[in-house]
Order: sequence, then structure tokens, then C-alpha cells
Amino acid sequence: MKTITQDILKTLAYFDYFSYPLTSADICSFASHKYNQTQIDETLNELTTDKIIFKLDEFYSLQNKPGLADKRRKGNQMAVKQMAIAQKVAKLISRFPFVETVAVSGSLSKHYADSKTDIDFFIITKANRLWIARTLMHLFKKLTYLKGKQHWFCMNYYVDETGMEIPEKNIFTAMEIITLLPMEGLMHFKKFIEANIWTANFFPAHKIASNAKMKIEKGFICKCFEKIFNSKAGDIIDKWLMIITDKRWKKKTLAGKLNGHNLKIGMMVNRHFSKPDPRNFQAKVVQQYEIRVKNLLQLKQATTIIL
Repeated sequence: MKTITQDILKTLAYFDYFSYPLTSADICSFASHKYNQTQIDETLNELTTDKIIFKLDEFYSLQNKPGLADKRRKGNQMAVKQMAIAQKVAKLISRFPFVETVAVSGSLSKHYADSKTDIDFFIITKANRLWIARTLMHLFKKLTYLKGKQHWFCMNYYVDETGMEIPEKNIFTAMEIITLLPMEGLMHFKKFIEANIWTANFFPAHKIASNAKMKIEKGFICKCFEKIFNSKAGDIIDKWLMIITDKRWKKKTLAGKLNGHNLKIGMMVNRHFSKPDPRNFQAKVVQQYEIRVKNLLQLKQATTIIL
């Protein structure tokens, strides 16, 4: 089987988990090797002719469900509205002490949203001040519940500037990294991308967004706060906040609590990161992706033999 055929099927298989059809340009961007658009289009025609994949208007999918095309269009349109909100929220949380970068993550970073979509953020902080920054932001988030806007402030993933390389080097993590949309602090965002250059092994053709301001402008109060806590006392407080947060989340995990999307709650913590436990949702996506790819390649091989 040709490599380009395998790459197209693998790309569609990943997004099929989310029932998200792709354009030909999307497939070219997310393929695991570099191809020109003509090569992609010719192979897509072959695969649709063989009924291995399906063409849904301008989109391609493993599922022959025309409604997916309309769902994507509506999701893309809603994402435009959500992104306008995300830009304002990102500007606000970027002004918190020790924050160096704020980027949009999750489904919104793939330009999709629906009525249940949260606005997820990926945040980079100064070295050894992640837990002070995170605690201040999450204390603020509690106030957003009063107005029912808490889903605008889903600050799920933090790293500090000394812990930028992500250890889980798989297709899920690579996808989340390359689709991040920097809102504030492009300088540190670029350093983060450089620290995770391994993502090019999965997506060598995808172009990383880079349209944010280089540095975050801090206010007078924030600067004073940072100056006070750039001390041994700041180190002690940061470590203490990490320990307290870790204990609280471990209790939630042991109790089997679920989040708003009915997924098991779990968080991994370190002095240099705070992130969802990859053994939960991430592991499930990767496992289902591998099963889909295996089945697809077997189907394509069988079709080739018959023909």
C-alpha cells in the first residue's frame, strides 16, 4: 500500500474519533509526511471511488453521514464567536503574576465549538512560580461561577519555562501542541514549540500559529507582586501550594469524581507542570486511534487484493 494512502487513512482515523470530517487541505496539513495538494487530491479520489472513505460536500470522512458536514460548518461558525471571547479572556488572565504565555487549546484551537464547548487555555509561567500563578487564577475563577461564566476560564494545562518539553510523545499530545493558538506572550510560546520539535515527526507539514504579541505587558500592581514573591518566601509558598493542590485532587480522584463531560477527574502535578492525567482521556483517544488505523489498513489491503 502506498505511503500517501496510509497517511490519509491515518489522518482521517484520528479525527474520526471526534466525528470531524476534513477538507483536502486539512488532510494535507495533518498528514504524517509532506505532500503537495495534487497528490492528496488524486489519492482521495481513489479512496472515494473504492468506497474506503466518503466525500461529504467539501469534506472527507470515514463515515457516510452527510450531517457531519453541516455539523462542522456550524461548529466552525460558532468557533469564530467563541474566539472573540477567548481573546478577551486570554488578555485578562495574562495580566496575572508570573504568566508568560496564554494560548487557546482544546476543540476551539481546532476552530470548532458547540453549545457545550469550554474555552480551554494552555499557560506558561515563570520558573518555579507556576503554583502561585495557578492558585491566583483559580481563586479568580471561583468568582466567575457567580455569573455562570466559569466555562470561559478552563485553565487546564500549565508548564513553567523550565519544564516546557512534554514527555508524552504521542499523536494526541503532538496534535494538541501544534494546534495551540497563542493569544499572549509569543516569545515564550516559540520557546515551547522549539522544546517540542519532536511533534514534526507526527505533523511535518502543519504550520504553527504565531500571531500573538511577543511579550505580555504587566501592570504596576502585578510587577510589585512579582518583585515581592521573587524570593525564598516565594519558593516556599509555591511548593506549599503545589502540595495542597495535589492532596485535594488526589482525594477527588480516589472518590471517582467526574468532570462536566462525564470524564474521570485526574491531575498530574510537579513543580514545573500541572496537567490532566494522560491515563484518562488521552490514553483512550490514542488506543481508539490505533484500533481504527489497524482496521482501516486491513480493509484497504483486502480491497486491493480483490481488485
